Amino acid sequence: MHFTIEREVFVKALSKVQGIVEKRSTIPILSNVLIQAEDNSIRLIATDLEVGMKTSYPATVKKIGKITVSAKKLYEIVREFPDGEISFIAKENCWIELRCGKALFNIVGLSPDEFPYFPDTDEQKFFQVPADLLKEMVEKTAYAISTDETKYNLNGIYFREMNEDGNTNLRLVATDGHRLALYQADVDVADVPQLQKGVILPRKGVQELRKITEEGEGNIELGFFDNNAVLRRDQTTVVMRLVDGEFPDYERVIPKTRDQEALIDREAILHVLKRVSILANERSRGVKLKVSPNSLELSSSNPELGEAREDLEIDYQGPEITIGFNARYLLDILQNIDDETIEMVFKDQVSPTLISPQDKRYYRTVIMPMRL
Repeated sequence: MHFTIEREVFVKALSKVQGIVEKRSTIPILSNVLIQAEDNSIRLIATDLEVGMKTSYPATVKKIGKITVSAKKLYEIVREFPDGEISFIAKENCWIELRCGKALFNIVGLSPDEFPYFPDTDEQKFFQVPADLLKEMVEKTAYAISTDETKYNLNGIYFREMNEDGNTNLRLVATDGHRLALYQADVDVADVPQLQKGVILPRKGVQELRKITEEGEGNIELGFFDNNAVLRRDQTTVVMRLVDGEFPDYERVIPKTRDQEALIDREAILHVLKRVSILANERSRGVKLKVSPNSLELSSSNPELGEAREDLEIDYQGPEITIGFNARYLLDILQNIDDETIEMVFKDQVSPTLISPQDKRYYRTVIMPMRL
C-alpha cells in the first residue's frame, strides 16, 4: 500500500475521526483508524462500536491496500509535518513509513483483518434536512442532555415525527430531569416508521452530527436501519447505535396553560442573573426569583460570602410568586434563546416553569424549580 497526499488534506481527514476513536480502549484496535487506499482516494474508518465514521479524501494512490494505525499518534505526527506532500507506505509486519520533506517516521500499525465491520448503508432510505436548520435544532437542545450514565434513556436527543394540521414535522427533545429543551421544525419525515414511535440518538453521536452540520450549507441525509441511525453528507457517513430505552413522557411536564405569563427582556435578565449568581451557593447554584406585577427581583445568598439582590422591570400582571432555580440551568436556557423578549410562564413555586421566545411555539424550554 502506497499513497501520497497533501498535508493539509490529511490533517483534515484525521482530525475528523478523532472524536470517534477510543483513547483508552481495552480493545487496542478501537484506538486505530482503518486507512484504505483505492481509486485515487483514501478512505478512513473509525469506530468505538457505538458510533462509527467513514470518510474519503483525494490522494494519489500508487498501490492499493489497507492498514490500521493509532489515530491519535498519526494525527499528532501529520499535524507537525511541514506543508507539502506526505508519502504513506505500508510495509511488512504492519510497519508504516511516513515521509514529508526531510522528516521520516516509521510507526507500527495493526492488521486490518481485526478491524470491526462497517455496515453498508448505500441501500438505506434517507430523508433530507437542511444543515443550518439541523444545526440550530441540535444546538438548542443538546445542552439539556443528561450526563448521568445511569439515566441511559436521557443520554441523547429524542427525534420524533409530529403531525399537526396535516403537516409532518420533526421534533427534537432533550432533558436531564432538571430542564428540558424542545425544538420543532417543518421537515418532511413522512414514511419514516422509526420516527413515528421516536428514536434516541446517543450523546456521542449527537456531537458528531453537530460537527457535520457546521461544514457549511447544504443538506444532511438521515436514515435508520435495524437499531442504528445513519447520517450522510458528501463523502462522510456516520453510523450510530440508537439508545435502547423509552424516552420519558415529557409532554406532561410542559405547562399547558399560560395564565401567569411574564414578558422579560432577555439581555437584561441574563446580565442580572450572571451578577446575582456570583454569590450563589457553590453547590446548589440556587437563585431566587420573586415575581410581582411589573417587577422581578433576583437574589442569592451564601452564609460564607454574603448576599446579592437586583430588581428588573418586566411585563407581568399576575399574583406574586417566589421560586428558586439552579442558576446554571437557567443561564443555559437564556443563552440558547436568540430573541430580544422571552416568555416565562409560572404556575407556583413547586411546578415547572415554561420559557420560550415571545409568541414562538417551535422552541420551548422547561426548568424545574428547586427549594432554597
